[in-house]
Amino acid sequence: MTLSAHDDLVLLGRDPIAPDALIRHVRQPDDGAVVTFDGCVRNQSHGRKTLHLEYEAYESMALEKMKEIAASLHTLFAIDGVAIAHRLGRLEIGETSVFIAVSAPHRKAAFEACRHAIDTLKKTVPIWKKEFFEDGAVWADGELPPVPTATPTAKPASQ
Repeated sequence: MTLSAHDDLVLLGRDPIAPDALIRHVRQPDDGAVVTFDGCVRNQSHGRKTLHLEYEAYESMALEKMKEIAASLHTLFAIDGVAIAHRLGRLEIGETSVFIAVSAPHRKAAFEACRHAIDTLKKTVPIWKKEFFEDGAVWADGELPPVPTATPTAKPASQ
């Protein structure tokens, strides 16, 4: 568990995420909103049935980047508290892989900060997802899924 200068909570680990604890951590008496993002493992990807996911990370750098994101939210938005948690290892369908909670006196800032947090995390934090299917596995965003055999060949663009 890591607390930042703003008493924000940043977690990276293999244990299941406890959303209620993260929400309780960020909620302050003068807040009018707590906005959350719950990223969970879905049962399909690119038309293929997903069996499970595995997450890997450059852990020390990922944790530092997540702390930077939390700290930056206080500069960019009128918010009070931030909690960011990301799972590593094998996750089954329906499990939470990433959870973000942001508290603020007003909902607009909380919504905007939460959206900024997940978008920035996905772009900058060194965490990688491997998707497992009945017929193989791929690293998300690193490999394209195979083209179905029934797909017609693309025609060249007209000039």
